[in-house]
Amino acid sequence: MSLPKTPSFNLSGKRALVTGASSGIGLACAVALAEAGAEVTLAARSADKLEATAQELRGSGFKAETMPLDVADIPAMQATVDKAGPFDILVNSAGLAIHSPALETQEEDFDRVSDLNFKGAYFLTTAVAKGLIAAGKPGSLINITSQMAHVGGIDRAVYCGTKHAVEGFTKAMAIEWGPHSIRVNTICPTFVRTPLTESTFDNPERVKWIEEKIKLGRVGEVTDIMGPVVYLASDASALMTGTHLLIDGGWTAD
Repeated sequence: MSLPKTPSFNLSGKRALVTGASSGIGLACAVALAEAGAEVTLAARSADKLEATAQELRGSGFKAETMPLDVADIPAMQATVDKAGPFDILVNSAGLAIHSPALETQEEDFDRVSDLNFKGAYFLTTAVAKGLIAAGKPGSLINITSQMAHVGGIDRAVYCGTKHAVEGFTKAMAIEWGPHSIRVNTICPTFVRTPLTESTFDNPERVKWIEEKIKLGRVGEVTDIMGPVVYLASDASALMTGTHLLIDGGWTAD
C-alpha cells in the first residue's frame, strides 16, 4: 500500500508580489510568504516604509525586495509589473475604505474607493496574469476582499460594492485562465485590527455590532490571514480556483 503525501506548502523558488505590503494585512501576508520560502516583492506607495520592512525581513534571513507602486495609476502600474515580472504569486492587499450613509456618498469618494479597490485590483490581476501567460508559467493570484464581499454593512455601500465586484471578476478570470494553470481566488477577512480599521474600532457602537456578529467572540488579527494566504499560494490548494476563503469568525454563518 502506498500512502498519499500531503501537498507541499513550501514556496521556495517562487516569486511573490504583495501590494499594500507596508502595513496591516499586506505586511502579514508578505511575512507569511517569505517564511514559506518565497522571494517577496513588497509594493505600496510609501517607499520608506517598504524599505524598512524589507530590511527587517532580510535581517531575519528572508528574501525581500521593494517596489514603490500606486495600484490606481494603471499605466504606470502595468509598466512596472511588466518590467519586474513574471510573478508566480500575487497578493493584492491594497485597499481603501471611506464610509458614509449611502445617501451621503460623495462622487469623489466613490471614485477614490472604486479606482483602487475595483479598477486597480482588476488591472493589477490582469497585469500579473499577462506576464505568467507570456512566460508559460502557472500561478496563484489572490485578491484580499472582505466578508463585506458577501453581505451588506452599515455605511458601507461603496466598500461592499467594490468588494462584491472583485469576487465577480475573480470567478470570471479563473474560468479564462484555468487552461493556463493560473488560479485566482480571494481571501475574505472579517474586521481585522489594522491602521485601516482604527476609526471603526474607535466607535463603541460599531465595536458592539462587530462583537455581536462574530460567533467566535473576538475580532480578527493579521496573524489570522497568514496561514490561509500560504495555503492559497501553495500546491496545497492546487485544485482551488474561482472561489474564496471566508476568515470571518462565523459572521456570514447566519
